[in-house]
Amino acid sequence: MQPLKTHRLFIKGSGYGFTNIILTSMPVKMRLQRKGRKKRPFYHIVVADARAPRDGRFIERLGSYNPMTKPATIEIDRDKAFDWLEKGAQPTDTVRAMLRFKGVYYKRHLMRGVKKGALTQEEAEAKYTEWVDAKEAKIAARKAKTAEEKAAFYAKVSGTPPPKETPTAEAPEEAATAAGEEEE
Repeated sequence: MQPLKTHRLFIKGSGYGFTNIILTSMPVKMRLQRKGRKKRPFYHIVVADARAPRDGRFIERLGSYNPMTKPATIEIDRDKAFDWLEKGAQPTDTVRAMLRFKGVYYKRHLMRGVKKGALTQEEAEAKYTEWVDAKEAKIAARKAKTAEEKAAFYAKVSGTPPPKETPTAEAPEEAATAAGEEEE
């Protein structure tokens, strides 16, 4: 497949001869598009032309990112993102980190191994699904832990006093040993 890049040739000069030729590429970018209100950001992960404005025109929407939840929620179509990477779309640093977190770069790594003959397609798919399942389990555990912390916090600030601790009577053996130590 051909990469989705367009090239423009800019010629700078005084009109009598070419003094400087600059070849620039304007690739397709995978980037965040901000949504949400003031101080409550929410982002769409989109594929857009590099010349388009940040919140403007885009080619395709791949997913969403909500940094306000704990842990941050990233929903992305892994297959579409992988296809765009293979076509030559350039992710921004933040989107690259998200793709790495979601396993798109791991799939790309495995598919390179398939092309070279180090793995079969079935082995690569098995490794990828195993990795995704382990990652999803880890994320679910983190969400459960956050829910527990939140429930504990709400119980603490709910306005009900904690149960009073009543002094317990010492066991007779402990009282006898304490009395024996006092006599000595």
